[in-house]
Amino acid sequence: MKWFTVKIIFLITLALFVNYSLSEAAPPNKVGIQKVMAPFPKDTVTRITIVGDTGTGERAYPPGFSAVQKAMRETKPDALLHLGDFVYQPEMFPDSCPDRYIEEIKKNLVEPYPLRLFVAGDNDLPAHKFKPKASGCWDKIDPLDSGFDNPKTPRAFEGTRIVGNALIGVILSFPWKDPTEWLQPRIQEAREKGLWVILAFHEPAITTAWYLNKRDTLLKQLNALKPDLVLAGHQHSYERFHPLSLDEDNDFKIVKSETGKYQSGDGTIHIVSGGGGATFKPFADMQKNEEHTAPKDVFDALAKRALMNHFITLDISHDILKGTVWRVCVKDDPDGKWNPRWRSRKDFWNSIPLECDGKPEGVGVYEEFEIKAKTRKPYSLTPEPPPL
Repeated sequence: MKWFTVKIIFLITLALFVNYSLSEAAPPNKVGIQKVMAPFPKDTVTRITIVGDTGTGERAYPPGFSAVQKAMRETKPDALLHLGDFVYQPEMFPDSCPDRYIEEIKKNLVEPYPLRLFVAGDNDLPAHKFKPKASGCWDKIDPLDSGFDNPKTPRAFEGTRIVGNALIGVILSFPWKDPTEWLQPRIQEAREKGLWVILAFHEPAITTAWYLNKRDTLLKQLNALKPDLVLAGHQHSYERFHPLSLDEDNDFKIVKSETGKYQSGDGTIHIVSGGGGATFKPFADMQKNEEHTAPKDVFDALAKRALMNHFITLDISHDILKGTVWRVCVKDDPDGKWNPRWRSRKDFWNSIPLECDGKPEGVGVYEEFEIKAKTRKPYSLTPEPPPL
């Protein structure tokens, strides 16, 4: 009886094994192999704070500068990206860079941040006949940043650095030279690693503030590299454009979103951020300056713009690049010592509002935007059988 029971158990076990083996050998459509999403690796979020045109110096707006710096420190970023114009000094063709400017930069833009990337602005480079009040301080400012992973480029002051989940590319604006030769291979390598691509320089490729047609040069060259985000300063304002690309005729292809949420591959988002402490310059159309008013298709690509002190934080994970634009309001005293308005006695200011008009002092969110990486395709946990 005992032997018979053991035999029965053995036969049942053998039958189950044979049935399982046959099922595993069957084509996938007959056994219904389940498609599942592959688990992503444990993710980290890197915070980068962005600011431009901070304006240390006598020609700046110190109340705005101080308020922006305090608010920036409180965001506790992993890195600072400065878009240029650190110093606004008052003299024509200065022959030196006073140490008081450098000490203020060290205190506010160096010591609080563990990692720093600096863009050279036109006010930081040596003075010349078209920029007689440029400070010439760049030789003292440049050593204060954290440098590049790979600084080998055709020119000084350009390079790339990987910060968390992003490749940051810094490009020199003055003079402009197409960066494709040295930058494209690095972008391709970054894409293969699943990194976001962010490019930074000083004078914007597209703006409604003071329009210069750069569609066939800067804009075409940068968009051909297909970065996710392009950041610039120079214009003392804030502007964000919807993702855009250029077709064969250099016409815009725009992907609009009322919520500010986009998918990677929609195009390149261009942002102008020059509200770190410089005086505000009104947009050309507000000044009734037709020569430098942007054409309609540029305005059609514009998502938001404002005259305000501000900075940006980017929270970057593997799957999402989220931007927050922080509005910084200080007490406005037009008759006091400091006025945030460039050439404040100009009549056009009578009809041009500032974003903080009627708002209390303090820091608040002006807007948010987001780029979400395309969802990865699911794959089978069971290998597909070889073709018959």
